[in-house]
Amino acid sequence: MNRFPEIKELIDSLEEDMDKFYNKGNKTAGTRARKTLQELKKLAQDIRVDIQEKKKD
Repeated sequence: MNRFPEIKELIDSLEEDMDKFYNKGNKTAGTRARKTLQELKKLAQDIRVDIQEKKKD
């Protein structure tokens, strides 16, 4: 649960870049959004592994 704030922070930054990309046509914001989504994916996977390990204990 201690990593949940990291997820919220990534989603907040993603929201701004998604708006800039889709509504304003800013291509650089699209690149940032993809990078943030990749980080979010990695973080989610790390949390999934952590949860699975805690379940085994």
